[in-house]
This record gives sequence, structure tokens and C-alpha cells, in this order.
Amino acid sequence: MQQNLKVLMLNGSPRANGNTSVALKEMEQVFKDNGIETEIILVGNKDIRGCIACGSCYEKGKCVFNDMVNELALKFEEADGLVVASPVYYASANATLIACLDRLFYSSHFDKTMKVGASVVCARRGGCSATFDELNKYFTISGMPVASSQYWNSIHGRMPGESEQDGEGKQTMRTLARNMTFLMKSIALGKEQFGLPEQEERIATHFIR
Repeated sequence: MQQNLKVLMLNGSPRANGNTSVALKEMEQVFKDNGIETEIILVGNKDIRGCIACGSCYEKGKCVFNDMVNELALKFEEADGLVVASPVYYASANATLIACLDRLFYSSHFDKTMKVGASVVCARRGGCSATFDELNKYFTISGMPVASSQYWNSIHGRMPGESEQDGEGKQTMRTLARNMTFLMKSIALGKEQFGLPEQEERIATHFIR
């Protein structure tokens, strides 16, 4: 396998060096140790508006709002894996990150099949499972295998640096990165030998009431 594998990592926190970044840095080190190219991009502090369902992306090939979402789309297309990380707000992900992901997945029309996805969440206490589920839906609607770990992909901390004390959470991130690495390498080998899975023409069922 000659391909250099790449992982795009999106930090949905508004803080570049907050508790969410602790989780991503644990993963990043594992990726680097395994020869995986990584790029972490801070999303949570950017001015990103939500999708307005105008449909222009089907004509232009990109979102009509020309901000960092279109830049991310180019990086996403080149990547073999995508990690999306967010702090938990009211048992949900950062709204800026959700606006970004809605537009990123909807406006980018390249084939995402078999790109590996992983979501990571950080909370003081509760809401991790709901946020984890929310983020995974972007992958499962796009034919992207979802990487798992030894536990749900969460880390805990409220005050700056507190998540550094969550030994189990950090281990969960390292295990996640190792599992994701294995999946990406296995898929790359599978593509060489077997190609991508056969796809049928898409059926969109509209029930008549």
C-alpha cells in the first residue's frame, strides 16, 4: 500500500486549547506514530451561518456562502478519515459546528463512501451520549464506516485543562485513533484489491397520503 493516508480533524470548540483539544491531541499523536497525516482545524469560533436549502450547491458545485466550509470541502475530499469533536452544550453539539457540518455534507457532492468517521465529545458531566449520537448521523447517512473505541468517545472536563486528568477518557481517544488507523489502512488495501462496494441507483421513496 503506497497511499499516504490523511485525517481531517475538526475542533468544534470555540477554544483552541480547551478540553476538547486534549482529546484531539491524544488522537493526533497516535496517528502520527502510525504515519497518518493529520490536520486539526478550529471551527467553533468561526462565523459560520446555517444552510438555507437554496439548492445552489447543485449548480455551482459548492456552497453559495463562500466561507471556510468550501475550504473544508476540498480538504475533506482528499482525506481518508474525518474526526469531528465538540463540547457539549445543552446535551447537543456546538451550534456553529452543526451549521458547518450541515453545509459541508450537503454541499459537497463527492463520494464519501468508505471514508472513516469518528466523533468525539467533551462535557463537564452529562449530555455526551446524545451529542455523540448527533454527530455520528453525518457519517451514517454518507456511507462512511464509523470508528469505535473501548467506550463511547467522550472525555470529561469543565475548567481549562481538567480533561488532562481524565485518564480513561484519554485512553479512549488513543484506542479510537488506533482503531481508526486500522480501519483506514484495511479499507485502502481493500480498495486496491476489490474496489469500492457496488452502488445501486438511488431510490427516494415518496409515500402518497
